[in-house]
Amino acid sequence: MTRPMHHRAATCAALSLLALLAGCSPGDSDAPVVTQPVQTPAPAPVPVSTAVAFMSDVHFQNVYGDFKSSQFAGIPTKDGRNATIRTMYAQLTSTRLFNENYFAFYAALDDAYAKGIRVVALPGDYTDDAQPMNVDGIAEIMKQYQAKGMRFFIAPGNHDPVEPFDDNEAGKNDFLTKDGKEQKIYATGNPACIAKDPTVICTDQVMEQGTERLMVKMGEFGFMPNKADLLWETPFSKYDAGKYTYDAALAQSGGKSREFEICAEGSGGSYKAAGEAKLGKAFTKCTKLIDTTYLVEPVKGLWLLSIDANVFVPNAKFDPANPTSFKGFDGAGNAGWNKVITHKMFLMDYIKSVAARAKAEGKQLMAFSHYPTMDFYANQTQAMKDVFKSGAFQTARVPDASVANAVAATGLRLHVGGHMHFNGTNDHTDGSGNYLVNVQSPSLAVYGAAYKVVTYKDAETIDVQTMPLSTVPRFAELFPHYVVENDYLKGSSVNADVAKRWDRSILDTRSYGEFTHQYFGELSRLRFMDEYWPCEMKEAAMALNGKQMLILSQLQTKVTLAQLKDAPGILPLSAACAAAGTPPTTTVAASTLATDWQDATVRAERLATAAGLRLDDFANLTPYAFYGDFHRTVYAGELALRDMGQARVNQYKVLMAAFPASPAPIVRIGDKPSDQNPVHVPFQQQFKGVFAILKGLGSAKPSDHFTVDLKGKKVSNASNNGLSFN
Repeated sequence: MTRPMHHRAATCAALSLLALLAGCSPGDSDAPVVTQPVQTPAPAPVPVSTAVAFMSDVHFQNVYGDFKSSQFAGIPTKDGRNATIRTMYAQLTSTRLFNENYFAFYAALDDAYAKGIRVVALPGDYTDDAQPMNVDGIAEIMKQYQAKGMRFFIAPGNHDPVEPFDDNEAGKNDFLTKDGKEQKIYATGNPACIAKDPTVICTDQVMEQGTERLMVKMGEFGFMPNKADLLWETPFSKYDAGKYTYDAALAQSGGKSREFEICAEGSGGSYKAAGEAKLGKAFTKCTKLIDTTYLVEPVKGLWLLSIDANVFVPNAKFDPANPTSFKGFDGAGNAGWNKVITHKMFLMDYIKSVAARAKAEGKQLMAFSHYPTMDFYANQTQAMKDVFKSGAFQTARVPDASVANAVAATGLRLHVGGHMHFNGTNDHTDGSGNYLVNVQSPSLAVYGAAYKVVTYKDAETIDVQTMPLSTVPRFAELFPHYVVENDYLKGSSVNADVAKRWDRSILDTRSYGEFTHQYFGELSRLRFMDEYWPCEMKEAAMALNGKQMLILSQLQTKVTLAQLKDAPGILPLSAACAAAGTPPTTTVAASTLATDWQDATVRAERLATAAGLRLDDFANLTPYAFYGDFHRTVYAGELALRDMGQARVNQYKVLMAAFPASPAPIVRIGDKPSDQNPVHVPFQQQFKGVFAILKGLGSAKPSDHFTVDLKGKKVSNASNNGLSFN
């Protein structure tokens, strides 16, 4: 795809400073010739910045890629290309977009370029599963921007690679056809391809490439040395007399020079004996893998440390006779830094060395990896585990407290992570006073799409700005294909198709910001509510508006859930999620609920009035808006509150403070609430926790525009425009 070129945005002197372009001098032949008289002054060039843009979790899907298959080329378009895209249903049930983020990546690069930023770091998941079609596609785009003076530095994520070695069985079953149907496309080693299943398209353009193949293919984006860099090294580099040369770096950049030993129980190599002694048993399934960590100095004084925090642990299927089988390793997604500190101990030593050298040499060190180094849920993780279903919100991916201590102890002070598609900030000081800040860079492929710009203001002060992507040119380019899909699903009577029907109004959105906002509402409705919320909580969240919630927070009644069927029309709840309990010997009439509800309404009205609000206006907070807001805040933090606006934030603040200090406990039968609980008890007990979590997520450390005071060990807002639940 061709892109319009920008006007030259920097002077030759600035570009020379960054060592990004060669041969630039005051006598360049392309210098403008000024004739007299000058009617309109030429616009001042945008100064090139030494800031670094962090664009995490791009999840690039080449929407105009080439399957290299005679059976299926994608959806023919009017301009002669083929759209190789996933279905809208697949997007609306995934924690990442597959298609529109293609355009978001272009928009982010254009925005960064216009701001004078020439150094871009991608903290992993730069592709969606490292298929050749996607890897080649994003490489082509980055080369376009490299030609204009940008440099790219990537780190591996759990989607690139998915496994340490090539997976020729991979594929997807939800590519979109011109008829609006799903198409299965698998790599040639897939059992369906071997069996010549006629319903499957087979091409190795959708295989998942392993570490070494990616390192070579993407070498020019940091994985390999570049002559323009002042320094490039790996944890394994050894330079004569400590003197860096490009030739020496290149000679040591291959996979064989970057291998380490890993065992099922922990780090191998020189760390193995100590580990075996500590565990009191021998390490097993030991093998060699490649680590792609590197340190680079692209601009004088700036050090970028790209950390390969992927840890693929040998599993029960590991076969010493076939150590390169992808099936012999667990995925890295849930491992993250929890496994780095036990299975990649050489990295911890290397990070400590880099941090010490950076301090001694006065370098501006920015470290990044795919995974967060500390709690990214604003320290709400335990509360989320207590309130929601087991495993909800992927809390298994939250680092243990030991991780923050271990990373801080290396002396590293700034780390930028991704992985969770989450916008947030957290910091940690260990027992020895070592201070570490973890900045979570949000994904370009979800609601709250944005990238971070990190700049050292001085040796002890770092400025971090979040650049939202609410406006993305061409974001609706693929919408006509989704119309065909929607029509097909509506016209089909097949149960599987009926279950996949989605709200067509998302195609009426007018911006990428609106589109991702509604996408997260649909993702919540179609997936999160079932996957994360216990039955009775889901029923309440999907039935009650804000006014009903506020009244229910004030309700005191003896009418039970089992009696709700006898008091219709008061509140839209039932005993459907409850277990049958034994009724007490004396009960109140179900009709008394009406009086109790009216009393609670009076109390709710007082709470609203005291906050300068009207109770009736709370009804505008629909169930769909509420649970969408909750999930958007989980992922986007401070950015979500900005979208809500002050009025809705004020309503949430009233709800957060409305619940009893000590709600009555829920009587349970097994894992279900008893239907003999009074109507208000489950809601007040559970949603007090829900709103406390929402408050914590929306009142966390600054995550929009903020400064990090490394000496003072604090994070401070740099903008007065943010909203908070405090």
